[in-house]
Amino acid sequence: MPTSELLRDHPAAWDHATRHRFLLGVRDGTLPAGAFDTWLVQDHHYVGDLLRFQARLLARAPRAAQAVLAGGAVALVEELAWFEQLAGRRGLVLGAPRLPATAAYGELLERLDAADVPAALTGLWAIERVYLDAWTTAAPGAQEYAGYVEHWTAPAFAGYVDGLAAAADALGGRHDDVVLEVLGAEVAFWDTAWAAA
Repeated sequence: MPTSELLRDHPAAWDHATRHRFLLGVRDGTLPAGAFDTWLVQDHHYVGDLLRFQARLLARAPRAAQAVLAGGAVALVEELAWFEQLAGRRGLVLGAPRLPATAAYGELLERLDAADVPAALTGLWAIERVYLDAWTTAAPGAQEYAGYVEHWTAPAFAGYVDGLAAAADALGGRHDDVVLEVLGAEVAFWDTAWAAA
């Protein structure tokens, strides 16, 4: 089934994951002190987990999906380097412990790693689509966050998400359970950063 139908069929869950108070706080500048830095450190952990998952998915994906997955893996390597630069500028401790929602998201990626390729690829699309939609909600962002929001809503990233949708659509199947689990993990991740502040 087309990924567009997964968006259409679960509007409340998408809205909950992409219009979280964390994102609205980024947009209007009311995010609690420390929440953004907490989120950055946890997202660094998450991106490392996502890279490992995506590299394994690339190795078992059909040939037609390999280019978009390889491009995404390279972008994740670059994102990790960007986080390391941010850590120096913002005084972040990237080795801080994973919070429970981060660990739970890593466990979700492990389950997707064990799933068949269509389900895993749909899960990856959902992960990246919800991320894009979430930061689009936060756009343009309050002054202190605007550069970050721009980074995560760049046209190249939107093109990558479209490429994942096309790859997932080509494999077919209905994976509502995977998408809903991803959306729940996203909400928990935003909640964690907010609560930790």
